[in-house]
Amino acid sequence: MSALIPALQNPSDRPALRVGADALTYGELARAASALATRIRTARRVAVWATPTARTAVAVVAALLAGVPAVPLNPRTGERELAHILGDSEPDVVLAGPGDELPTALPRIDVELTGPAAAAWPPVGPEEPALVVYTSGTTGPPKGVLLSHRAVAASLDALAEAWAWTEDDVLVHALPLFHVHGLVLGILGPLRRGGEVRHLGAFSVAGVGRELADGGTMLFGVPTMYHRIADALDEDPDLTAALAGARLLVSGSAALPVHDHERIAAATGRTVVERYGMTETLMNTSVRPGGEPRPGTVGTPLAGVDLRLVDEDGSVIEELDGESVGEVQVRGPHLFSGYLNRPDATAAAFDGGWFRTGDMAVREADGGVRLVGRKATDLIKSGGYKIGAGEIENALLDHPGVREAAVTGEPDPDLGERIVAWVVPQDGEKPPAEADLADHVAGLLAPHKRPRVVRYLDALPRNDMGKVLKKALPNAR
Repeated sequence: MSALIPALQNPSDRPALRVGADALTYGELARAASALATRIRTARRVAVWATPTARTAVAVVAALLAGVPAVPLNPRTGERELAHILGDSEPDVVLAGPGDELPTALPRIDVELTGPAAAAWPPVGPEEPALVVYTSGTTGPPKGVLLSHRAVAASLDALAEAWAWTEDDVLVHALPLFHVHGLVLGILGPLRRGGEVRHLGAFSVAGVGRELADGGTMLFGVPTMYHRIADALDEDPDLTAALAGARLLVSGSAALPVHDHERIAAATGRTVVERYGMTETLMNTSVRPGGEPRPGTVGTPLAGVDLRLVDEDGSVIEELDGESVGEVQVRGPHLFSGYLNRPDATAAAFDGGWFRTGDMAVREADGGVRLVGRKATDLIKSGGYKIGAGEIENALLDHPGVREAAVTGEPDPDLGERIVAWVVPQDGEKPPAEADLADHVAGLLAPHKRPRVVRYLDALPRNDMGKVLKKALPNAR
C-alpha cells in the first residue's frame, strides 16, 4: 500500500474527489484504484492520458498502490514531443478514459470508476519512483523527472505544516493534471491529508465562486485565473463573498502581478499566498498565511528545505539585503531522484548535493525569497548591473496603461545588454508613450532598470500554465 495516501488503508465514506458529475468517496476511490492496480501490477511503467477527469486521479492512485511509476501525458502535446516522451519512458500501457482518442498504437486500459472490494497492497519503498513528469523542454527535448514516493510525501507534508492543511479542508481548482501543480499539489495533496478535492474540469470564475460558496476552503490557481477573478470582483458580490470566506488562496507556476494582489485583497480582505517550486524540486518556499502581505515574494524555505543563493563565480551570497542577485540552489528530501535515462543531465544539474534551479533571486532581511527571473532568459547584464526581468515586469504592470508586460535583454554595443519591454496596452489605440513607461520604471526602481526599448503587442505568447514564452516574443504580434 502506498503510504502517500493513508486514508486508503481504512477507506471511509468521506468525500475524496469530485470532477464534474463524477464524485468518489475514499471507499469508492480505494475500490476503483485497487481494481486497476491489479491489472497493472506487473508493468514497468504506465502512461496516464491526463485529462481533467476523475479517471485521471484514479489512474494515478492505482499506479501508486501498485508501485508502478506513472507518466502523465498532456493530451495537447504535439506528435513529435509525444513520440519522444513515449520512446524515452517506454510505458507498457496507457491508462485513459473510455472515450479518449489516443494518437498512439500502445496498448491501453480504460479506467473505470467502480470496482470490487479493495485489495491489501504491500508497502511501497520511499525511494521507489512514483511519477515520471516531463519538463517543458525549453532547452532541448523534454527530460523525464523521476519523483520518488519520498519526495512527494516530503513536499506535501511541508506544505501542510506551512498552510495548516488538514482533512477538514476542501480544495477547489481547475489546473491541468499532467504536471506537479495540478496533479501532485492539487490531487495528491488533499488525498494525503484525507480531505476533499473539487476539480472544476475547466476553469470558470463562476465555478470558483460556486464551489467556494459551497464549502470550499482553499483555492489553487495560476496568475491568469486570479487576473480573471480580480476583473470580476467589482461586478459580482457573491464571488467577493465566496473568496472572502475561503481560508487560503494560493497562486503559483508564475508570478502574480502586484496589481492583482492588491485588487483581490482590497475587495475580499484575503491575501493571495505565493509559493515557489519546480518539477525537479516540488515545493521550495511559501509565504505563510496570516502574515503581512508581501506581493512579489515567494516566502521563506519550507521545513526540510535548505536554500542558498550562489554568485556566478560559485561563491555563496550571504547578504539578506534584497539587492544581491544569485542563482537559487536547494537541497532536501523533496528533490527528484534524477532524469530518466540522462545521467549526464542529472550530474550537471547538481553542485555537490545542491540542485541548480536556474532561477535568479534576492533574499530579504527575513530570509524571504524574491525571484527576479530565470538565469537563461531573465538575467540582464546592463551597464555593469545584474538586473532581474521580474521586478521590471511588476513595475510596468503597476502603470495604468499596461495590461500585460514581459521584459528581456538584447545586445547593446554600449551597455552590453539593453532592457526591452514587451507591452500589451490596456487601450491598443492609445498605448502609453515609451518615455512615460521608462520614467515610470525609473521612478519605482532605479534609472538603470528602465526599459530602453518598448515594443507593443496584442498579446503575450504563453504556455498552458500561463508562463510567458519569451523565446517566442520576437515573432509575436
